[in-house]
Amino acid sequence: MGGNVLLIQIILLAAVAGIAVLLTRSTAGARHQAIRRVCLMLFVVGAAASVIFPQVLTRLANALGVGRGADLLLYALVIAFLSYISTSHRRMNRMSRQITLLTRELTLAEARTQEKPTPADR
Repeated sequence: MGGNVLLIQIILLAAVAGIAVLLTRSTAGARHQAIRRVCLMLFVVGAAASVIFPQVLTRLANALGVGRGADLLLYALVIAFLSYISTSHRRMNRMSRQITLLTRELTLAEARTQEKPTPADR
């Protein structure tokens, strides 16, 4: 059982490291979107399979060194939640930068229109 516990620890640590890598690299583009969609579909299929065949989830958990299938499911949901938080954080940072740039452009445009003399000022 000791080797199996080490296996799940390695898998979970690799997943956390993968999330950390996602936080540090650019994810804009069609390739990233395709990977996200494939992962979402795998998650949906896995969730449906675990509902239909719960004994398979328990066997998989035992093979990975986790006591119950519910515990394995909890670990997977924690990893999914961390992934969601990391992508949401990145998205919010990107939107914040865009809002800042737009606000600067709008302020400069308003300042330019106020500097130009209107026909009434002449």
